[in-house]
Amino acid sequence: MFRLLKETNIDFIGQRYKAFTFSGILVTIGLFAFVMILLGKGKMGIDFAGGTMIQGNFERAINVADLRDAVINSGFAEASIQKVERFNVANAYIIRVPEVAAGGEKAVDRIMNVIATTFPGNRFDKDSEHTIGPAVGEALKKSARWAILISALGMLVYIWLRFDYRSGVAATIATFHDVIAILGIFYIFNKEITLLVITALLTLAGYSLTDTVVVYDRIRENLKKFRKKGEFVETVNRSINEVLSRTIITSMTVLLVVIILFIFGGEVLHDFALAMILGVIIGTYSSIFVASPIVVEWEARWPRRFK
Repeated sequence: MFRLLKETNIDFIGQRYKAFTFSGILVTIGLFAFVMILLGKGKMGIDFAGGTMIQGNFERAINVADLRDAVINSGFAEASIQKVERFNVANAYIIRVPEVAAGGEKAVDRIMNVIATTFPGNRFDKDSEHTIGPAVGEALKKSARWAILISALGMLVYIWLRFDYRSGVAATIATFHDVIAILGIFYIFNKEITLLVITALLTLAGYSLTDTVVVYDRIRENLKKFRKKGEFVETVNRSINEVLSRTIITSMTVLLVVIILFIFGGEVLHDFALAMILGVIIGTYSSIFVASPIVVEWEARWPRRFK
């Protein structure tokens, strides 16, 4: 069997306090972002906030300020104009209008008329339009919360039954560490939280959990071989080193796909792919430096496996 790394003997557990410090910073930022989002101060996509989005490209280059002024002066005071970079497509823009200003389903027609009037002779090809009402946005928020809660409980029960309750708690903490960290990074860089981003977070929760299960499986196998007092930390370290090659190869394979998606997937999939890239990196990190070290700390304070 091919191994990217052979006979590594890295002291991962010995670096756990440095990792805990780094993770603490990530989680603190993430929790702050979570609170701000709950207070309505986060940048929510129209999936949750409601509104209208039009995506398309002009035939020739325009001044973004002129487009913004034209849309705002036409009654869309809270309109947002974003120039996007696409592969082999120039002069692409996304126009977002909050539901309050949108005027219902007529918002798209109004915006298209404004563009045609302001830029005569410069055709605007509309690629897509998307309108979400406030009631639908609230329903989607509620569904997203339930999806996250149910998935967390499912992961906890699964790990608990397969290993033990300590492993279940540690794996759940590591998974939420990943989700909260990505949420914090998105908040810092003022990225929109959309349904696609939530989908990416739930996907990454499963990916992170899979990585953690692989490590836990090897720890359980090695514990049967090395049941000697005081060898718990050494056994965990040995187990992580043994699956390190598999972990890196798996992560690199997934990263290659999502990086291609990030580059060529277009603006709609841009944030989804970015969340996946961050999630793969952070998820791999947490399966090594968060999930297993938590079990080690638990064992050191309340010994159970070695008595």
